[in-house]
Amino acid sequence: MNFNDRLADLRRKRGLSQEQLGYELGVSRQTVSKWELGQSYPDFQRLVLLSDYYEMSLDELVRGVDVGDVRALNESDKRISSIYSDVERGKEAALRAWRAFLVVGCVVLALFALVVAYGVLSGGLFVR
Repeated sequence: MNFNDRLADLRRKRGLSQEQLGYELGVSRQTVSKWELGQSYPDFQRLVLLSDYYEMSLDELVRGVDVGDVRALNESDKRISSIYSDVERGKEAALRAWRAFLVVGCVVLALFALVVAYGVLSGGLFVR
């Protein structure tokens, strides 16, 4: 929804005529009509008055961005980032565990090879 449609929608939801809104803002009915038709736009001072009148931020009024939704999205982004970080830490922990397992396996294999070599060299292993 563009600004002029949003402005008309807000006015209608409050049950105001263009003349009543114009009176509240210190402008004529024709000026409000031009805003709602997209033929002109309010100056900054009037935008601030409109945002105060409708109890919304300038972003909500001008761009149709609900500040609460933006904050909720930012919180969601933070949670997703936190989950991603947790997954990455889990991958790193699993990689460290595999490395430790491989080191222990190599040590056990080396010890087994030493025992077999000692047995073969001492003549005690594979005796018939």
